[in-house]
Amino acid sequence: MPHTAEAPSRRAIASWCLYDWANSSYNTIITTFIFSVYFARGVVGDEVAGASRWSAALTVAGLLIALLSPVLGAVADRTGRRKPWMALFTALTVVFCAALWWVKPDPSHALFALVCVVIGTVAFELANVFYNASLTALAPPRMLGRISGWGWGIGYFGGLACLVVALFVFVKSPTPLFGLLDTVEQAPVRATALLAAAWYGLFALPFFLFVPDVPATGLGIRQAAREGMATLRRTLAETRKFRNTLRFLIASAIYRDGINTITAFGGIFAAHAFGMSFEEILLFAIALNVVAGVGAIGFAWVDDRMGAKPTILVSLIGLTAFGVPLLLATEKAWFWVLALGLGAFFGPAQAAGRSMMARLAPPGMVGEMFGLYSLTGRMAGFVGPLAFGLATALFESQRAGMASVVAFFVIGFGLMLTVREPAPGDANTVRQSAAA
Repeated sequence: MPHTAEAPSRRAIASWCLYDWANSSYNTIITTFIFSVYFARGVVGDEVAGASRWSAALTVAGLLIALLSPVLGAVADRTGRRKPWMALFTALTVVFCAALWWVKPDPSHALFALVCVVIGTVAFELANVFYNASLTALAPPRMLGRISGWGWGIGYFGGLACLVVALFVFVKSPTPLFGLLDTVEQAPVRATALLAAAWYGLFALPFFLFVPDVPATGLGIRQAAREGMATLRRTLAETRKFRNTLRFLIASAIYRDGINTITAFGGIFAAHAFGMSFEEILLFAIALNVVAGVGAIGFAWVDDRMGAKPTILVSLIGLTAFGVPLLLATEKAWFWVLALGLGAFFGPAQAAGRSMMARLAPPGMVGEMFGLYSLTGRMAGFVGPLAFGLATALFESQRAGMASVVAFFVIGFGLMLTVREPAPGDANTVRQSAAA
């Protein structure tokens, strides 16, 4: 579908951005700062072994996402509407996130926890394929960078708000959940999974009520699946027609994998390398979300004025400049300073990547291209967790696992230099830029 020519309503923009606020609860609570640490420390009882098992689960999830996302994206392009797909995968994420409440601090619960995390993570990422693709139906080309950046920034603040509630109402409160929870079997920590599920489900509702959807084409699922698969096969067979887009997909997959590896294992690393307690990890996560949100929103205008490519390149320089000394830091104070500096560039790199993909996607192929965006991300994405897990196990050091991440930023930077970006706001150059 071509980019809309009219400015979207403020209510539609706010509702679209609020979905980022909603789904950030899953990333911050489950995969990064609370449940991942609880799994390693409380469930498995061994931080190194727990980190390795967690990385294996994320690797499996990444492979499943890589297989499913381009197929579903191509099918959605044929059926038109994206909201039903988003509703399905959002509901699955909420259900399996809530199920983590039953994971008690006992190694016998580890398998159940990992199954829930794999299914929840797959559903979460598939919902994001359709969410990202909905940007082009909402925003005119001249506003792609701003709205993408606003959404990403608001998402960080959503994670911040959810963590504040988790900290002061559940984990750190002397009377968890206003006295309704006891502290037996780490119930306050486990209950944060219920918080994340409720947060996601509640704040996702405005998206389904107020954000415009692509009109239905009238094709049934079976026919759409046949046509979508045929188109996807043709696209993959004719990648030479999309050389520039292919270079971007590879470059973004590599640097996104570096960012995702940090966010997935940042809490575990902080807990192990610097002896941070749950309370300290939550306070650190709150500070990190503040700077990341400010960075994403602040760079949103830079994206529309200067372009997504310069925004990405500057962000990768910043990530590398703070990442190298962070690996060498041994004092907690320096860890705080360098990690917060690093976090300021998380949002701009990812938000600009989303707007870049929206600009490069040819009309009628937005869902498929965002499916391929997810595919390439996951094809490289399992490498980060796998490398982290292998290096951690081999050297018995999570610092060694984190050391591989900086290379992802350097390689991604080099590849991004070869990508040609369409002129900001010029929808007519999309096809030519995709093939350049």
